[in-house]
Amino acid sequence: MLVDTHAHLYVAQFDEDREAMLDRARAAGVGRFYLPNIDSSSIESMLALEAAHPEECFAMMGLHPCSVKDNFREELAIAEKWLGERSFCAVGEIGTDLYWDKTHWAEQQEAFRIQVNWAKDLGVPIVIHCRESIDETIAMVSDEQDGRLRGIFHCFGGSPEQAQAIIDLGFYLGIGGVLTFKKSNLRETLQSVALEHLVLETDSPYLAPSPNRGKRNESAYIRLVAEKLAEVKQTSLAEIEAITTQNAGHIFGVSN
Repeated sequence: MLVDTHAHLYVAQFDEDREAMLDRARAAGVGRFYLPNIDSSSIESMLALEAAHPEECFAMMGLHPCSVKDNFREELAIAEKWLGERSFCAVGEIGTDLYWDKTHWAEQQEAFRIQVNWAKDLGVPIVIHCRESIDETIAMVSDEQDGRLRGIFHCFGGSPEQAQAIIDLGFYLGIGGVLTFKKSNLRETLQSVALEHLVLETDSPYLAPSPNRGKRNESAYIRLVAEKLAEVKQTSLAEIEAITTQNAGHIFGVSN
């Protein structure tokens, strides 16, 4: 079985064919889908998908850094309320982003630290977004790590040194479509990283792997990522499936 540890399958891009998309993923061997939240506007559709497929789809709760604006405290209050009302598999998608908008950098950092401490208190993992801000985010996680933090650095595309820093913090690397891109340096980086530190993801509907780059991503395409990782690590697809699924189970507390 393959596990998609990061997929926004509840967004409008799937409204026309969501069930068919899930069927394609199942046919590709994907048995579990982890759904990172974005902000208050995405909660209803995310929870509806989880309710429709409770054995396969698992919701997270958090505030995405690109949704951290002037009203971020109101948004955090909504997420905190939900975390107090029911269990979620993780606090996510949280983190920082210096790619799209640097206006609310201070607020992003504050929101991230607040949500990190929710996760520590709840005993759940965090799923981290850190586009163009990986070193800054590693530093913040290092400051906050007291033995209670665990989770995934989503959409990892960094250097061997950054990979080791993340591993040393007790976190996993989320590997997605970037691995298949021709100009990506991720293949070289992962040659020195043991499979025990990796999980697979799509970030659907974004970042479709080659040869579908530029199209809508979907969970079935995670097999393309797994095949490329098997090539990079010079091992079998079966071993990639087994180890990355075991890793996902360890993070999210699921026995495979």
